[in-house]
Amino acid sequence: MKNLLYKELRLSVHPTMYIFLAMPLMMLIPNYPYYIIFMYTCLAVYFTFLIGREQNDTFYTATLPIKKTDVVKGRVATVALFELASVLISVPLSAISVKINPGGGNAAGIEPNLAFYGLVFVMMGGFNLIFTTEFYRTGYKLFRPMIFSAIFIFVYIGAAETLAQFWNSPISEFLDRAGIFAEHLPILAAGIIIYAVMTFCAYKISAKRFEKVDL
Repeated sequence: MKNLLYKELRLSVHPTMYIFLAMPLMMLIPNYPYYIIFMYTCLAVYFTFLIGREQNDTFYTATLPIKKTDVVKGRVATVALFELASVLISVPLSAISVKINPGGGNAAGIEPNLAFYGLVFVMMGGFNLIFTTEFYRTGYKLFRPMIFSAIFIFVYIGAAETLAQFWNSPISEFLDRAGIFAEHLPILAAGIIIYAVMTFCAYKISAKRFEKVDL
C-alpha cells in the first residue's frame, strides 16, 4: 500500500489536488458559504479520475503485480488523504476567521464551528460513496459519477445551509454559532464516524464492482 500510495501521489494525482489545498484560505473571507471550500476538493477528485482515464492510469495500475481490489484501495485512500488534509488545513484558518470576524454573523452560510465540520465530513463521505461506486461500475465512464455526486453535493449544501442558517428554529440557533462549543462535539464525532463508514463502504462496493470489469 505504501508503494501504491507513492505511485498515486507522484503519477496519478491531478495538480488541482495540490492547488486546491490552498482553498481553505477562503475561510478568512467574511460572509462566505464555507462548504464551497470542500466542494473544490471533490472537484479535484473528479479531475484526478478524468486525467487518469485519459492516460489509461486504471489499466496501467491493474497491470502491476497487485490485486485488482488494491487498485481501488489505493485511489480511495488517496482521495481520503486529500480530503482529510483539506480539513486539517482549514481548522486553524477557521479559528482565525472567528477572531477577525468577532460576533459571527455569516450572512452567506453556517458559521465555522465543530458542527460545521461534522456536516462537512458527511458531505465528503456521501461524495465518496456515490462517485467512486459509480465510476468503478465501468472503470472509465465519468458522466454518471459526476452528475450524481454533483446533485448530491448541491442538494446537501442547500439542505444543510437551510437547516442551520435560513430556517429560524432552535436547530439553527444551535448549529449556527461561531466558535468552539462542547455541545457541537457529538455532531463532529457523528460526522467523522459517518465519513469513515461511507468511505469504507465506497471502497468495498467499488472493489466488488471493479473485479467484474473487463479492462
